[in-house]
Amino acid sequence: MSTSEEIRQNRVEKREKLKKLGLYPYPISIQRTHEIETILNDFDNFLEKEIILVGRIKTMRTHGALTFFDFEDGTGKMQAMFAKDRLGENNYQFFLNNFDIGDFIEVKGFVFKTKRNEKTLEGKDFKMISKSLRPLPEKWHGLKDIEERYRKRYLDLIFSPETKKKFEIRSKTVKEIRNFLDNNGFLEVETPILQTIYGGARAKPFKTHINAFDLDVFLRISPELYLKRLIVGGFEKVYEIGKCFRNEGVDKFHNPDFTMLEFYWAYADYKELMKLTEKMIQQVLKNVLGSTTINYGENEVDFSGQWERIEFFSLLEKYTDIKYEEINKESLLNKAKELGIDIQKGADKANIADEIYKKYCRPKIIQPTFVTHHPYGFQPLAKNLDENKLASFQVIVCGAEIINAFSELNDPVEQEKRFKEQEKMFKGGFEEAQRSDEEFVEALEYGMPPAAGFGLGIDRFVLMITNSNSLREVILFPLMKTKE
Repeated sequence: MSTSEEIRQNRVEKREKLKKLGLYPYPISIQRTHEIETILNDFDNFLEKEIILVGRIKTMRTHGALTFFDFEDGTGKMQAMFAKDRLGENNYQFFLNNFDIGDFIEVKGFVFKTKRNEKTLEGKDFKMISKSLRPLPEKWHGLKDIEERYRKRYLDLIFSPETKKKFEIRSKTVKEIRNFLDNNGFLEVETPILQTIYGGARAKPFKTHINAFDLDVFLRISPELYLKRLIVGGFEKVYEIGKCFRNEGVDKFHNPDFTMLEFYWAYADYKELMKLTEKMIQQVLKNVLGSTTINYGENEVDFSGQWERIEFFSLLEKYTDIKYEEINKESLLNKAKELGIDIQKGADKANIADEIYKKYCRPKIIQPTFVTHHPYGFQPLAKNLDENKLASFQVIVCGAEIINAFSELNDPVEQEKRFKEQEKMFKGGFEEAQRSDEEFVEALEYGMPPAAGFGLGIDRFVLMITNSNSLREVILFPLMKTKE
């Protein structure tokens, strides 16, 4: 059996032979009259009509004077046939001697149905349009190294229709989100990825350096603070879909770079936002999947109707017997230790409660649920409902957070106070604390109208609606460790 390198060398020799014959196997232009899908969907109307199709050869079968092969373009796969008596001896042997599985071919001919009723293109002429030098893995689905699928996504896409379908669903999902927001009066904008002060979320950033300015900057962890500057500037509805970066762990629901949708809606509050959220998600699912019900893991999840609403404090008491408003920080910290939860140094009471909630409460929530009114201190950019609760919600599905939203704090004095509290936590060792952004406070001092803000993790949402096991399944090229 030939090794992969021997096969590659053989194909390189074929490439050189073609070049010497004046047949460069990577031509600038090709001819194509139709896509394969068009032919298959309206096959009878193409009988006796000359057509030209192109695609990658996926299989080859030679039976004496006949050779059958399957080839595939971006729309579908079709069988083709070459007959020695139609092509001529020289052309027929040229095909057999120079074409391999993986090559791209242009075929001119006529369609017919075989005795087995297979839709087939009988070629009368052909051309090499791209010579592959490496053999395609014959048993790609059998590879146990899942990471190799992520490293070589192009091969995963070639051999796995399921993988390709997931990314088609992802693309349609983003398109439908845009359509919904555009149709509801939102304006799509772009804000900086490189920021001198990172903010808008609780996370550790990536740091880099701009040589031209001799300036250290951060990759954004959220576009929030810039989008709200636009609300200050007079836009009432703005959104952005783009990459964010957080220097944290990698697991099923976390990746260093990920895609976020954030939008901000002036003169609205978190309660109005809950209604819009239900409407948007339901419409997107109907348009992309044809249904508001999905299967994720062992669960059937129904996004229709009005989703359940339950307060954070109620969940905490229900599953841990902790009455948040009746317990102090030290007692809560001791309780967390009793429950086997590691708490980051410098964390305040709200963040300690959140860690307990994430381990003991959130996994119990399967159907789409609004978890409302998080504790003060948890989201330093959110408005207070009262002295203990925020005007906030998260959407939890199958134990995972997919949406975070709240009524935006627009009091510059209160915002500055919150930033100072966060800076104190940061200096105390809590690395995920929100950093103080004086320029943002200055913007608020010019006046920002009441507004509601919303964040959706696109990757997590797509993971769920495609019933995938990991974010890496729905990110085309996830960052991987080098093999070395």
